[in-house]
Amino acid sequence: MIEVIIAIGFLFVIEGLLYVLFPRAMKNMMAIILSQSENSVRTTGLFALLIGVIIIYVAK
Repeated sequence: MIEVIIAIGFLFVIEGLLYVLFPRAMKNMMAIILSQSENSVRTTGLFALLIGVIIIYVAK
């Protein structure tokens, strides 16, 4: 369980770094995402989810 909490912490650290280091790029990316269809955003999210699961599986 502690590993899950640590992983969530790392997620927040990485995401926070992106906003601190590249605020303009993050705003541009959000604008692009808002202009996409829901299916396109959902497909991208599913792809990211699958990549994450594969990485976790390979690491274990």
